[in-house]
Amino acid sequence: MSDKLWIFDTTLRDGEQVPGCQLNTKEKIVVAKALEELGVDIIEAGFPISSPGDFNSVLEISKAVSNPIICALSRAVEKDIEVAADSLKYAKKGRIHTGIGVSPYHIQYKLRSHPDDIVERAVKAVKYAKRFVEDVEFYAEDAGRAELDFLARIIEAAIKAGATVVNIPDTTGYCLPEQYGAIIRHLKENVSNIDKAIISTHCHNDLGMATANTLAGVQNGARQAELTINGIGERAGNTSMEEVVMAIKCHHGIDVHTNIQTQKIYETSRLISKLMNMPVQPNKAIVGRNAFAHSSGIHQDGVLKHRENYEIIDPKEVGVHESSIVLTARSGRAALKFHLDSLGVELEGEALREVYEDFLVLADSKRDIGPKDLLSLVGKYLDDSSFIELEKVSYESNGNIKAQVKLKVGDKAYEANSEGNGPVDAVLKAIAKVVKPDIVLEEFLIQAITAGSDDVAKVHMRLMQGEKPFYGFASNSDIVLASAQAYVDALNKIPVKDKVIVA
Repeated sequence: MSDKLWIFDTTLRDGEQVPGCQLNTKEKIVVAKALEELGVDIIEAGFPISSPGDFNSVLEISKAVSNPIICALSRAVEKDIEVAADSLKYAKKGRIHTGIGVSPYHIQYKLRSHPDDIVERAVKAVKYAKRFVEDVEFYAEDAGRAELDFLARIIEAAIKAGATVVNIPDTTGYCLPEQYGAIIRHLKENVSNIDKAIISTHCHNDLGMATANTLAGVQNGARQAELTINGIGERAGNTSMEEVVMAIKCHHGIDVHTNIQTQKIYETSRLISKLMNMPVQPNKAIVGRNAFAHSSGIHQDGVLKHRENYEIIDPKEVGVHESSIVLTARSGRAALKFHLDSLGVELEGEALREVYEDFLVLADSKRDIGPKDLLSLVGKYLDDSSFIELEKVSYESNGNIKAQVKLKVGDKAYEANSEGNGPVDAVLKAIAKVVKPDIVLEEFLIQAITAGSDDVAKVHMRLMQGEKPFYGFASNSDIVLASAQAYVDALNKIPVKDKVIVA
């Protein structure tokens, strides 16, 4: 049987240190509960001494979740440890995470000390933390640049003092995978009491090596991995949980297992992105919008014939409904037919060939090919009257926020008015009075794509019809108008055969 890899999530501590990503206590509890459902083993809930807000968050998270160990960070300072212990008083299972810098840089320039003093302070901190909790994790900050013999010495001393977990951080993201793996192996071979503690990885992504280094650490004996959702964290970020978990799931030769419920990865990623106002880059592994998108004709044909031709992960394993076949000038006939079929337009033979030739001409001159373009291309084969055009949006606030929209659906014009909690809410409700699809607005992200007082905002929406997602995008300096355009864009991607009901 494979060993268990303990998943230590530090999204709420190290991840939250990203400027602009701070959460209040209520939001942190929402995240903690999502992490519990995801199956993480340890939640590092905060650094209690750093602020009253952080202390209160650790306190309240300890009350809100039951299964994960709740961990509080501290420096190797008695007051830090006392405050951390106090914040954990309601935790069903509590852990204090204390430590000190161990590299020559930290010892000489940050701590202005010497190695013997550092070992003494480390031992003292672990013993003091042990007075309050049984589970004490020791971190050897900047271990990635430490002298190996000294690192082995201080780890052995920390375990002797009572540390149950020893954390070996590549704090600056300096190491290469072979180097980081060698550090873990050196500790396994040269620390006499290493069997009395779990070795933990904690890697940063300054050189883009965080996931590779973490896996190298695991392959060399680490049995806890410190990770964040979406890889958020200081500077270039921490190790991405979803990448490590899915790499282990794909590579059976890495003889460990986790308790992560992978089908919840995507929804947890979106929750973190939304609450922290930190969009996930489209090409981000596992959870990026394009992670399961295919635009090359060769790839599209291969995926449509057999998914595993070009996908090593079934999208459903991480909570994504299905792969995305994107129409571009590089798309083949198979992709075009796939999209036409989804619109309820079935073409074969000569008719498909003619439409495909027209499609290539259009695709060469236009970046995005949408349902309206396809319906135009097949106009002589289909009399469709379900395409929605947004002709006008207006809104006002005189106590109540009111909105008016003018829509064209096929050849018919419609107007509608509505009130809402805000202008975006009012406009979307007005559109829904005209167009009544059986959908749920599941995701709504706004991102500034220019700087200055005349910012252009990009709006991304995801509508769900049953279990099937439909995405809408729009850019405009008017956020309300961009939101309406993105909503209509998503509505237009719903197949003709499942089309909206027009009021």
